[in-house]
Amino acid sequence: MGAHRAADARAHGGTHLVWDWNGTLFHDTDAVIEATNASFAEIGLEPITLERYRELYCVPVPRFYERLMGRLPSEAEWGVMDEAFHRHYRSFAANARLASGAEQLLTDWQAAGLTQSLCSLAPHEHLVPIVRTHGIEQRFVRVDGRTGPSSTGKAEHMVRHIAALEAVAPDRVVVIGDAVDDAVAAAHAGARAVLYTGGSHSRASLEAAGVPVVDSLADAVRAARELTA
Repeated sequence: MGAHRAADARAHGGTHLVWDWNGTLFHDTDAVIEATNASFAEIGLEPITLERYRELYCVPVPRFYERLMGRLPSEAEWGVMDEAFHRHYRSFAANARLASGAEQLLTDWQAAGLTQSLCSLAPHEHLVPIVRTHGIEQRFVRVDGRTGPSSTGKAEHMVRHIAALEAVAPDRVVVIGDAVDDAVAAAHAGARAVLYTGGSHSRASLEAAGVPVVDSLADAVRAARELTA
């Protein structure tokens, strides 16, 4: 690390960013809605708009279906729903791209001598190849996708992710995500969070989390620096 990069890292208190993937770094919102409606058609549910999706979406995902159906899906129903969504999503997501400015933000953060990682509920075996495809794997000190059931939340996953980071104290970590569960997971792990409006939640629902809410990833990075100043 050069002197300038070391000084810059100290200036920002050694802040470590934990990025969310879907709806944050990866702008796949359109693919998610298309896949959701394609899977809904298979199970007899009415299509949903982006606005309605952002009002209702939550994690664990079966609770999202409970809001739509008025009841939790059975284990068998959930298996069908989950398989249908992921099958359609893989097709639609092939055309999705990184969020505007994401690649440069990742490059600049690394060039400043600061560290960042990726923690996602996307299946690990699918996440790693697509991160490589977009040429950003080398920007992260760690990439962790989900390895357990898709019905689980993010809190324990985040705790394990942060615990696995070398020489990074949780109070120097800021999670950048697009969903309330990102803020919940960060708090569960002793970290802080900034939420971005470009993904799965409405601004109103994000603001209820009680953390900074921003409209661009550049603003998210600035807010993260302020939180750990």
